[in-house]
Amino acid sequence: MISIFNAHGFAFLLATRITVSITALSLIFATLIGLVFAFFKISHNKFLNRLADLYIGLIRGTPLIVQIMFLYYGISSVIVLSSFTAGAMALGIHSGAYIAEIFRGAIQSIHRGQMEAARSLGMSNALAMRRIIFPQALKRAIPPLGNQFIIGLKDSSLVAYIAVTDLFNTALSVQGENYMPFETYFVVGIYYLILVLLFTVLLNKLEARLGGGGIKGMKIA
Repeated sequence: MISIFNAHGFAFLLATRITVSITALSLIFATLIGLVFAFFKISHNKFLNRLADLYIGLIRGTPLIVQIMFLYYGISSVIVLSSFTAGAMALGIHSGAYIAEIFRGAIQSIHRGQMEAARSLGMSNALAMRRIIFPQALKRAIPPLGNQFIIGLKDSSLVAYIAVTDLFNTALSVQGENYMPFETYFVVGIYYLILVLLFTVLLNKLEARLGGGGIKGMKIA
């Protein structure tokens, strides 16, 4: 294993940067999608509600690897996308479906009496949602969001199959050169473990800073 570190440590570091970049980009994309479809889902507009049901059902009902391949090889036949862009979009669209349900659940967990109280003070629905309901819902959503972000980091390894030179793709190349699968995958596993632990620490600090409004005792892990 030391020989793997010595010979390919720099390549793994470059690949780590790609893994972190594609994960961060996809999670920003997923959070925006999740927010939009969460509001569609709780909307009284039947068209928006059904659109959200269709998106969430379709994405959660198909494997992530199929979505990555469809976006890269399918959509790219019409619109040319780099493997990095296609991978980030596929990961974002996939995580967005789960994040939409997280936001929806958090918003609906706030007692409806708070909305009624805000309305009685003369606030519009949109203003009450922005100032009263959503800030509280966001605190409750942070622990499950953190877990979804960590899942997104690990799922990013699947973009190796569309030639993104992330950590897992680099491990495949290294293993192909040295025929040492045990040592190579052990080393790349350590890289992923370190990333997940760093991510977990950052998210737990964010949760503590925002007041820990999630379910009592629930931690990002």
